[in-house]
Amino acid sequence: MAMIISMKRNATREEILAVTEQVNHFGYKVHSIEGEERVVIGVVGVGDVTACMESIEAMPQVENVVRISAPYKFVSREFRKEKTRIRVNGTVIGGDEFVVMAGPCSVESEEQILASARGVAQAGAQLLRGGAFKPRTSPYDFQGMEEEGLKLLQEAKQATGLGIVTEVMSDRDVDLVAHYADVLQIGARNMQNFMLLKALGTCGRPILLKRGLSSTVKELLMSAEYIVAHGNPDVILCERGIRTFETITRNTCDIAAIPALNELTHLPVILDPSHATGKRSLVPALSKAGVAIGADGLLVEVHPAPEKAMSDGAQSLDIAQFTKMMEELKPYRQLWKDSRKLDLAVAASR
Repeated sequence: MAMIISMKRNATREEILAVTEQVNHFGYKVHSIEGEERVVIGVVGVGDVTACMESIEAMPQVENVVRISAPYKFVSREFRKEKTRIRVNGTVIGGDEFVVMAGPCSVESEEQILASARGVAQAGAQLLRGGAFKPRTSPYDFQGMEEEGLKLLQEAKQATGLGIVTEVMSDRDVDLVAHYADVLQIGARNMQNFMLLKALGTCGRPILLKRGLSSTVKELLMSAEYIVAHGNPDVILCERGIRTFETITRNTCDIAAIPALNELTHLPVILDPSHATGKRSLVPALSKAGVAIGADGLLVEVHPAPEKAMSDGAQSLDIAQFTKMMEELKPYRQLWKDSRKLDLAVAASR
C-alpha cells in the first residue's frame, strides 16, 4: 500500500518533520519531493494504510492525502505530475532539450573510442555511449575491455567533454563503473537482476534502464521502482525493442510504449533505434519516429568503421551516416522543442 501526502504551501521544516515522524510511527517508509512552495511526501509499506491516512489527514500542516493505486509507487505519475529532470555532465535529460547519446557498442581500442567520441561530438551528440563490459550470447565472443575500457572512456571524456554512458553487469562492479561513468546502463538481460537493481540505489549515478527482451511495460516500471525505492530517483527508461515472432528486424520496436510510459511515469524515456532494428539502414527512420512520438532522447550505436566492429557492426552507423542523420533530425527536434515548451506552459498554468 502507498499514499501521497501534500503539505500546505510554505510548510516549515518542523511541520514536515512532524509528519514524517508520524508516518514512521506507523512503520512506513518516507520519500519526499520538494518544490519551490510545496513539499510532497510519498509513503510506502506493507499493510492497510487507512489508520495512518486518518492520522495524517488530521494534522493541520497537511493539505490532503491520496492513495497511490499503481503497483509502482515512486515512479508513477500519481506520485509526481511533472517530468523528472536528470542532470548529466551539464546536460538535462527530461527537460526542454532532446538528448542524443551515441557511440560504439563496445570499447575496442584507444584509437577507436577517441575517433568515435570526436565524431559524435562534432555531429551534435551530448553523451558518449560505449561498453567496457559486454554481455554476449556466446562465451567465445568479445566480452569487453573491462576496467581498461573504462579508463579509455574517461580519456575520451577528457578529450571531448562528453559525459559517459556505459553498462554495468554485476552488483560487484557497481562501485567500479560508477567511479568512471556519468550514467550506468542496465542492459535488457539484466532488467530483472534484482540484486543489481538494489545496488544501484546507492551508487550516486543516474541509471539508464533498458526494457527486457520480452518484458512488459509494467515489468519495466517495477524494475525502475526497485532502484528508486532503494534511494536513487535518477532513472532513465529505454525502449530498445522486444522479442516477437517477427524476424525482418533484430527486435520489434514497441514505439507505442514511449507515449504510454509518458502517461504512466514521470521518468524520462529514450529510444534505442539500433537494437530495435539491428539494421543501420533503418536507424534514421526510427530515430525520427522516436523524436516525433515524444521520447526524451536517443541511444544510437556509432562506430568509425562498422565493418571492423567487434560487436553489433550491422546496426552501427559510421560517423558520416550519423552526421547526416543528425542534420535530418534538426527540424524534428525543433518541433519537439516547441511542443515541449507548450506542454510545460500548459502544466504551469494549471
